[in-house]
Amino acid sequence: MSKKIILLALISLLFSYTVLNAQKEDNGFELSKNLEIFTSVYRNLHLNYVDEINPGQLMKTAIDAMLSKLDPYTNYIPESDIEDVKLQLMGQYGGIGALIHQKDGKVIISEPYEGLPAYKAGLKAGDIIIEVNGQNAKDKNSDQVREYLRGQAGSEINIKVLRDGKELEKKFHREEITLQNVPYYGIVKNNIGYIKLNEFTKDAGNNVLNAYKDLKNKNKDLKGLVIDLRGNGGGLLNEAVNIVNIFVEKGQTIVSTKGKITEKNQTFKTMFSPTDLNIPIVVLVDGSSASASEIVAGSLQDLDRAVIMGERTYGKGLVQNIIPLTYNAQMKVTVSKYYIPSGRCIQAIDYSHRDDNGRANKIPDSLKTAFKTKGGRVVYDGFGIEPDINLESVYASPIAISIITKFLAFDFASEFVKKNSSIPSPRDFKITDEIYNDFVEFIKNKDYTYSTIAERIVNDLQETSNKEKYGEDILNEIKNLKSKLESDKKNDLIKYKDEIKDILLSEIVVRYYNQKGRIEALLQSDKDVKRATELLINQLEYKKILNK
Repeated sequence: MSKKIILLALISLLFSYTVLNAQKEDNGFELSKNLEIFTSVYRNLHLNYVDEINPGQLMKTAIDAMLSKLDPYTNYIPESDIEDVKLQLMGQYGGIGALIHQKDGKVIISEPYEGLPAYKAGLKAGDIIIEVNGQNAKDKNSDQVREYLRGQAGSEINIKVLRDGKELEKKFHREEITLQNVPYYGIVKNNIGYIKLNEFTKDAGNNVLNAYKDLKNKNKDLKGLVIDLRGNGGGLLNEAVNIVNIFVEKGQTIVSTKGKITEKNQTFKTMFSPTDLNIPIVVLVDGSSASASEIVAGSLQDLDRAVIMGERTYGKGLVQNIIPLTYNAQMKVTVSKYYIPSGRCIQAIDYSHRDDNGRANKIPDSLKTAFKTKGGRVVYDGFGIEPDINLESVYASPIAISIITKFLAFDFASEFVKKNSSIPSPRDFKITDEIYNDFVEFIKNKDYTYSTIAERIVNDLQETSNKEKYGEDILNEIKNLKSKLESDKKNDLIKYKDEIKDILLSEIVVRYYNQKGRIEALLQSDKDVKRATELLINQLEYKKILNK
């Protein structure tokens, strides 16, 4: 190499170094300047504002507003919220192990989890909480009562409840509550196994593995497996890798993370020998399947190891780390994006570019890139995981939403339990027409008012027509349409009978057989599971999809 070329290279390197340092100095100056301005504003507010201010609350508002300009997953976590984060990531908290809800100014136990302190102490769904450790629970909201119930594992708790008009007192100890990430597994039909995974909390991989091994041990002729990730919002990335590892070779790349700090980029590979490389698998997903759920579904799709069925997934391809701050606070920060085996990132929303209204939009189709699975099938990035088989989305009817949110099915179940000491097994119990008619009678004098989409559209049309002073003929037509809608609405209890029966089935079965029983009962009418089972039975169709 000539002296001239070496000299030019050195000059170029020196120039690059100078520019880079200048940029760093500029960035450093901007950071220092803005921190100084912020501190000045904060101090002068405290000194001069006409009313007293809450410094901690004001600072949290400022931090939250700043982080909202980034993405929904970068959050400030004050010390008071650390337990909630622990629950989200680890599925653990100190408490009694029961769901609660609020209705008519009362806080009511919705469901005591089987085997946990509230259940063992004899608390029941429908019990009204009136006092916790001497703290009056009357006129308190559910969040306030929840804080009373949570506490250090091993600490004593004394709860007074009202049941059927009688006051009961239960004294027991809180425990470290670990929520089940695999609430149910079993055989659905024709030797097809089923595993429901609710979240990717600690030990999710081991729990799925143990469920699968138990299914295999008890059913030597297992023909296929349905992994249900519907409604699963994700969790720990390593647990997703561990679950995929059950069904793919050791050493296979499952997910890579890429961010600003290249030294922290990681590649996650399967680390153990697989349990079963041949069992046919269908993974059920929906629009709420996100993050770790998408790693499992997407990697199994990229490796042609499973058929993905359901709805397009949420599209969360961002990875967060928890960073400790001073005074026991924390910050959850998006540090990278993850990429599944084909090389695609499934992040659906581009938070780095916003429109004039400040909204972040989905990545346009024109910018989506085609990738190929291990076997050569075409898949795309940028919009979640597109299923191999799309299933029709099912939305709750307005009357069903009203019945659920106003706890009418819950209250009916409470009355049902008083009159029926037992029911058949979850697979055999049915909501008969007699039970359904009892429910219709039960809600006859109760408020379950609701408005349909059609009603809201017609009301808006009527309001607009009045403002724009349309003629009497048009206004009369709108009134007639409203009248017809109201008349048709009276038949909703008949029109949506099957949907409401499933709601009643869920509320009643859980009182006798807990959460496992509820899932088993609802599986009998689950159309998505039925379609998945049919595909696994029809191996020609299954293989055809994976060999496209």
